[in-house]
Amino acid sequence: MRKLLTAATVTVLAAACTSTPEETTMPVAETPGMSFFVTSEAHPNGANLGGLAGADAMCQSLASAAGAGNRTWRAYLSAEATDTSPQVNARDRIGTGPWYNANGEMIAANLAQLHNASANNLTKQTVLTENGDMLAGRGDTPNQHDILTGSFDDGTLYIEKDVRSSTCLNWTNGGQTSAVFARVGHHDRQGGGQDPTSWNSAHNSRGCSLEILRSTGGDGRFYCFAAN
Repeated sequence: MRKLLTAATVTVLAAACTSTPEETTMPVAETPGMSFFVTSEAHPNGANLGGLAGADAMCQSLASAAGAGNRTWRAYLSAEATDTSPQVNARDRIGTGPWYNANGEMIAANLAQLHNASANNLTKQTVLTENGDMLAGRGDTPNQHDILTGSFDDGTLYIEKDVRSSTCLNWTNGGQTSAVFARVGHHDRQGGGQDPTSWNSAHNSRGCSLEILRSTGGDGRFYCFAAN
């Protein structure tokens, strides 16, 4: 005699027919959060950013507007020693990495790789703004590839023999005097200068005002890194 299937047996058989084997289920990789960008806009006062604190605040504000304000952001800028504060090196302000752009691409795993020209992943295509946009570079109109840093290639304070300020007086001067300047890098790793392929130390600017910075291929932009 043919046996009748119970309701429970039917349910088990149905589940077996519709289930997916575990070996075919692949985990979905999570995209790393943004921890590096170049500012999407210039400061209205040129290299007068309100000091390091003002530059950090701008990084934090731009990151927050892009949905990444839950991290501590620092501007990649060096500063000279004063009577009340020691020298500051840009590399000491930004944490230890790794750092990713807005598209989730790693630009450097750590400080050593970041400051190794042949090892980092800093190019015109990967140095993106907090909104994921590419910044204009050499060959574009206008060229905006000069990025404020005040630093040597290794991320330490850039010092000239004539003792002029390479940081526009610690990022508080937006004037047009030749007595102060900003050491700048090229985000696209192209152009002229002492080291045109350097992302953080290509040459000196002619002054600190936004007008002068723009006249020589810049726009008063700077790099921002998540320090945690």
